[in-house]
Amino acid sequence: MNREGVDMKLHTPRSRALGMHLVLILVTSVLASRLLVANQVPSTPAPVSAPVSESATPWGGDYFPNTLLTDQNGRQVRFFDDLIKGKVVVINFIFTSCSDSCPLETARLRQVQKLLGDRVGKDIFFYSISIDPLSDTPEVLKAYAQRFQVGPGWQFLTGEFADVTELRQKLGLFIEGVDNGRSKDHNLSLIVGNQQTGRWMKASPFENPWILADQLANTLHNWKQPSIGESYANAPEIRPPSNGEELFRTRCASCHSLGPQDGQGIGMRSIGPDLIGVTRQRDPAWLSRWIQEPDRMLAEKDPIAMEMFERFNKIPMPNLRMDEHSAQSIIDYLQAETDRQHPPVAPLADGTEEPEHHHAIAAPNTTQVQ
Repeated sequence: MNREGVDMKLHTPRSRALGMHLVLILVTSVLASRLLVANQVPSTPAPVSAPVSESATPWGGDYFPNTLLTDQNGRQVRFFDDLIKGKVVVINFIFTSCSDSCPLETARLRQVQKLLGDRVGKDIFFYSISIDPLSDTPEVLKAYAQRFQVGPGWQFLTGEFADVTELRQKLGLFIEGVDNGRSKDHNLSLIVGNQQTGRWMKASPFENPWILADQLANTLHNWKQPSIGESYANAPEIRPPSNGEELFRTRCASCHSLGPQDGQGIGMRSIGPDLIGVTRQRDPAWLSRWIQEPDRMLAEKDPIAMEMFERFNKIPMPNLRMDEHSAQSIIDYLQAETDRQHPPVAPLADGTEEPEHHHAIAAPNTTQVQ
């Protein structure tokens, strides 16, 4: 059969009518099926989208353990739910019998607390957690906080040793091979962060208190300071610090001031004596040894060391592992700063000298904050 014959059979009137009928049946069937589906009542409610889980937030409850802890007032709290959830916090780990880094960390954070003022306890929170729970009972922690005159919004906490170790691991403040169960080998870093935004960072206990306060008050709250459009051409020249000044600022300034203007006049450093004039009052050999090994001198009941220990709320001077060279650098800086603020008196016409007026070392404010 040729092609023309095929075309003729396919295009007869009967075949065209049959095709149209089949198309009509198909369209009717599709419309009917859609109508049935549209009128069906579901046997079960439509699924509802699950709310976003709190644990899905950055570094949330799925990461941090909700460890049970006890604060210095005997109140039990949960680490995640009560202490860090949705808050800006600073956390460190201490033990009250520590003779070196812990007093320094506590003194530095006390300065930061004073800079932040009444924001601490409202939108910024401080937590010091003991790694020696057998010794650091709530009563011991409360006495420790009182000696450092800490203010509201700063909790000192204790808990089970294994639970505290887990917290240190989660916060990145536990170093395998260094933290071997002996209290003196703990990590010296602080951790600051905003749990709600998931922004966390480590800080050194030797950090400048103004920098740490700015991180807590501004950076972690996503605060932005508007540009004031000043030129760097007008910036003052930066004087490089001496080795002694750098050591003093990073090791000693947490507890000691240098004259009435040191500490921006806000009274941050009343934990230890003001050190202006100390090089004119103390024997150089005694001063050098005191900087290097204060713990031994206290153990030996050195009379000057014991008098200061009693006068300054029984807070021992920490052993900061200074060698003789570092101690001498600090002494040289203290002498230079004393001479700058109180120049030695020039000889009189008859060859005698006027008596020196030593800078008074005032006792600290002994008011204790619960």
